[in-house]
Amino acid sequence: MNIALTYERLASLARRWRVTIVHSFETPTSVIAFGQRAERAVVLKLVKQPGDEWNAGEVLRAFNGKGVVPVLEQVDGAMLIERLDPGTPLVDWVRRGNDADATEALCDVIAAMAPGDPPRACPTVADWGRGFARYQAMGDDQIPADLVSSAERVFHELRASQRQPRLLHGDLQHYNVLIDREHGWVAIDPKGVVGELEYEIGAALRNPGEKPDLLANPFVVDRRLATFTSRLDLDPARTLGWAFAQSVLSAIWTIEDVFVLEPTNPSLRLAATLRDLMDERR
Repeated sequence: MNIALTYERLASLARRWRVTIVHSFETPTSVIAFGQRAERAVVLKLVKQPGDEWNAGEVLRAFNGKGVVPVLEQVDGAMLIERLDPGTPLVDWVRRGNDADATEALCDVIAAMAPGDPPRACPTVADWGRGFARYQAMGDDQIPADLVSSAERVFHELRASQRQPRLLHGDLQHYNVLIDREHGWVAIDPKGVVGELEYEIGAALRNPGEKPDLLANPFVVDRRLATFTSRLDLDPARTLGWAFAQSVLSAIWTIEDVFVLEPTNPSLRLAATLRDLMDERR
């Protein structure tokens, strides 16, 4: 989308939703404006073009305010949400060495999220799994072929045997969970996908990406998995399998986004650790 037209749409929505913009900034995918509506501090987020976050407002609404940031207004590609105070991200706990506590907080958020019906045109995990076929058709060799084939096999076995698929956040991890004085820890920026709850854990295990030595450490991975599965009553084998397959799929998405995949890529390092854990538990 032309950036001038993006800002015109931002101004139009601000008028429509009675928001006084204080300041705004761009990210690679969005324009974000902080402002006021009456006495309330708000954030107006406008996605530049259709993609993973285009229906984020609709996805948040489907969670009925449970475990997610409150949505005040929403249209395709844009939403107005409450500004969280202080809005500190959960990743700060991990940076300070409190990964175990951060995992517990993620469990609390996931447990609080009570989704209703998925929004229209919401993708399923099967839709996301098509990335394996796309990658193989590319002829790319940055990811070992045996790793891709193993991950694809596990992914499709789990997809075909899912129990109770539901709306998931789709990117529930430390950067997307913020603290608020009134609401506590809440999730922001969902992608929205339909799948079983065990699928939701993969994003948390791949993060924070800035700490690859932590997230790929077998002890940390095992502890995280034990916390998630016990606290949320998840099937351990399915949670582990989904996380492995998603780690490889995440590396594929990195390539599709035209980034060079380094040998030390965090997702690939995690995939190796998870594959070893799967072998140990067979």
